[in-house]
This record gives sequence, structure tokens and C-alpha cells, in this order.
Amino acid sequence: MSREKDRKVYVVGHKNPDTDSICSAIAYAALKTKITDIPHEPRRAGQLNEETQYVLERFGVKAPRLLSDLREQIKDVELKEVDGLKSSVSIRTAWEKMQESNIHTLPVTRDGKLEGLITIGDIAKTYMEVYDSTIISKARTQYRNIARAVDGEVLTGNEHSYLLKGKVVIAASSRILMSDFINKDDLVIMGDRKDAQQCAIDMDASCMVVCQNAPVSDRIIKQAQEKEIVIIRTPHDTFTAAQHINQSIPVKYFMSKDNLVTFKLRDYVDDVKEVMARKRFRDFPIVDNKGKFLGLISRRRLLNVRKKQVILVDHNEKNQAVDGVEEAEVLEIIDHHRLSSIETMGPVFFRNQPVGCTATIVYQMYQEAGVEPDQVNAALLCSAIISDTLMFRSPTCTPLDENTARKLAEIAGVEVESLAQEMFNAGSNLKGKSAEEICFLDFKQFTVNDTVFGVGQVNSMSADELKEIRRIVQPHLEKARVNHGLNMIFFMLTNIITESSELLCCGSEAREKILSAYDLPEDTETIMLKGVVSRKKQLVPTLVGALQQ
Repeated sequence: MSREKDRKVYVVGHKNPDTDSICSAIAYAALKTKITDIPHEPRRAGQLNEETQYVLERFGVKAPRLLSDLREQIKDVELKEVDGLKSSVSIRTAWEKMQESNIHTLPVTRDGKLEGLITIGDIAKTYMEVYDSTIISKARTQYRNIARAVDGEVLTGNEHSYLLKGKVVIAASSRILMSDFINKDDLVIMGDRKDAQQCAIDMDASCMVVCQNAPVSDRIIKQAQEKEIVIIRTPHDTFTAAQHINQSIPVKYFMSKDNLVTFKLRDYVDDVKEVMARKRFRDFPIVDNKGKFLGLISRRRLLNVRKKQVILVDHNEKNQAVDGVEEAEVLEIIDHHRLSSIETMGPVFFRNQPVGCTATIVYQMYQEAGVEPDQVNAALLCSAIISDTLMFRSPTCTPLDENTARKLAEIAGVEVESLAQEMFNAGSNLKGKSAEEICFLDFKQFTVNDTVFGVGQVNSMSADELKEIRRIVQPHLEKARVNHGLNMIFFMLTNIITESSELLCCGSEAREKILSAYDLPEDTETIMLKGVVSRKKQLVPTLVGALQQ
């Protein structure tokens, strides 16, 4: 099953995504799709915050789907297309299909759903391990399957009925001896001897297999019809017919149907390999959530698995990226942060500019490609710049950011100041959210030497609202630090109007490091950082410097 038509490139931002991360991914995916004719799909790496949800809803944009892991999945592997068998078909038919397709395993399906598996080993058992002369009747074998197994034709009787009783015998003895071992309902293999044919009729055999295309008299045929005895004529001799007749048994008698090892398209390749290593099968079935058979997969095919292709926007740090990014094929990185820890297997297109927002870079790339964003994408990019620069108040903001935002506002038909007010009000409205949710709405993790720390941030235009958020968040910080395995946590309560941030912190030496970094008195109760509104430019670099001392 070739899935090449489903091949796409994911465009995704960082975990705990902000408005820039989401909107830049959406707009850049649209640009790349347009200029390359390759589908680029925007994704999110975490839960949307209130501000971003507001922006998407205002401009009628559906939220990107979650991308939680970039490891290879079964859906990235080319499956082996195989038609399912009905459980009623003979093992001979199964064998022929195996030879035709050069495979060792076949699915048995009903209405598309997997019922069992028949393997070449299962078929071998019919020759090597079956010594029961009644096995054909025990398996409820259809007469037409018997005829096909011996390459014969049905002269009389209902080929659609089943052999339900009796054993398989060969009429090679005299009539007297045959009378002793032929019982009612037996299947009798014979040649052209009329006495043997008559004996089978007289003993109420259920089926007569006449070998070497021997003639059958009208009288015998008439008697067989009266007794509803099936007569099959085959070109084979008795040895060959007897050898082949077990091939008529339906696959349901030998197929595996209990505790089947199956996989789904979303299963990760690494997990599948572990299971395969413990099992003896060559091929394994892939099913959907309703049990519908989709195809087979082998160990060999897992060697040719395709890595997911991804473009990273608004980050270049591994611990902020989607899980499994190290196993993906990173094609591009578009960012405006400091260089960090993303490693790639090969060269990539990397664009990093000292501007206040990734969306500013994305719009530049629109211009360079000679493409003007439509109103919706222009509105998204404008919203991203407003958010990341705190409406041009952040020290990370450059003249290019503001000029770009105002140009995009013209294209989108929006007013910057009004949009900013609505966005920030939506972003600070955290009613109904738990302390845990608030902590990690806009949260980024960093590593300096052996110290792992995280920085969260909430922006608001209301001092009272920030006070209420502090009341909820502060008691939860230590628990969050422990639960997430961090050495330190810092949380910025940023007042957009006063252009200042109150900093909450926890963890060993966290408070000491901050006081030292900003040269604050040791008896400082409330850590108020005047003029500090940017996590990226004003807090993290200062904190990193303090931790490196």
C-alpha cells in the first residue's frame, strides 16, 4: 500500500505554543504549499492559550491538529497490499495466492475485518502432521473445494453442499473387503472398476472421486442422483488424488485466530520492532480502530521506513521541540531566538534574524517569493507580531517588526491598537483554568550546564488581574517544579501598561540567582523588575549569565 500520496511536510512551533508559534506555522505552511506544490500542514505542539484561541476564532481559522511525537509510525511505512481470503476457501487456493504474490502469510477477512491468518507453515501441517482420515469432514469441507483440489469436475450432486461425516478411503480392494471398511457418508477414491463404484453406491457413500477420467455409467449416475451422492471425476491417478485431497480443507480449520498480533497505523515503529523480535511470524497485519484489514508489514519493510519531514518555526531548542524531533528529517528552521541545541542529520535551511517575532521573518519570505498573503494569513501574522512584541513595547521589537505589523494590518483590514487590546484581554482571561494550566500556558524550558529551568509568563493590561493570577499560581510553583523534574521555575507577571514584570520563583538558589543577577537587596520581598517585559531578551540571557558564574 503506497502512502506516497499522503506524504506531507509538517510545520510546527514549540511546546506550550504562543500566538507567534501557531500563526507563523499556519502562514508559512500556506506559503510553502503555494510555491512548492508539496502539501505543508501546520501543526501545534501543545495546548493553545486563550489569546491564540481568540485570534484563530476571530479570523475564522481552524486550530492546527496536535503533533505530539515525530517518531516514525506504521503509517509512514509502505504496506504490502494483500486481498483478504474468505474463511471458506481451500488451503489450495491460499497456497496459490501465496505463490502468486510471493508471500508467506495471508489475511482471512469477513466484510473487510480481520478474522485470522493463514501461513505457509499452517499449510505444511496438512501434509506433515495430519493423520486423521476424517479431517475433511471435521473441517466441514465444501464439495466444490474437493473438486478443485483434485482438478476434477462434479458430475452429479450439489457442489455447494458440505462433507459433514465420514472418512476418506481408497477402493483398491475386492468388493467383499470394501464392504467391510466403507461406511455410510464416506468419501471414496476409486478408478474405473464398476464393482467398486457400485459398492460405494450401495454403502451410501457421500462422495465418489473417480480417477483418471474413468467412465461412469448412466446407471451409476442415476443411482447417485437418487441418493444425493456427489460424483467427482478427476484426471489424476488415485495416489495423486489422495495426496491432493487434503488441499480442499477450508483455511478456517488451520488459520490462527486467537491472540493475533496486529498493529495500527499510529503505532510507533520502534515499539513494533520490539514486538516483532519476540514473534516467529514474517508478516504482521495492520488494522484500523474497527478491525478492518489494511495490509501487511514485515521486518524488512521497517528498514525502509520514511522519516517524517518537518519545518520548525519560532524555536531551535530541542527541549522545546516536539518529542522525537531527533528522529525526524528537519528541512528548515525559521526563528528569532538565540542559537541552541537542535541537531540535524544533514544540512538544513536555517534562517534566524534578530527581530521581535518569527512572523516578521515569515512575511519577509512572502515578499521574497513574490507572494502577498491573503487577508486571513496577513491578520494572523499581524496578531503574532502584536503578541510577541507586546504591541511594540518589548525591547525585542525592532522598527522592522512594527512596520511589518502595520503593513499586514492594512492587508487584513484591521486596526492594530484595537486588535491588541482585544488580544491581551482574551489572553489574561484565565477564568476556569487550574494553577497547573496557567503555569504552562506560555512556558519554555532551558538548560544551562547541569541546571534545567523553566520560565512561564502571563501578560495583562490589568494590575488587579495579575494580582489574582499570582494568588493562584504562587502556591503551585513548587509542586509544578517537582512534577516536571526542574531545578528552578520562574514565572513572569507582566504588566503591559507599566512595562514591568513581577517575578515569582522557586527551587534551590532560584531567588538568590535572580537577586544577584538584577543587583537587588537580599531583603527584597516582591521581585519587581522595572522595564523587564521580554522573557527572551531581558530575563533568560540575564539568568543564563548568573547560572554560568
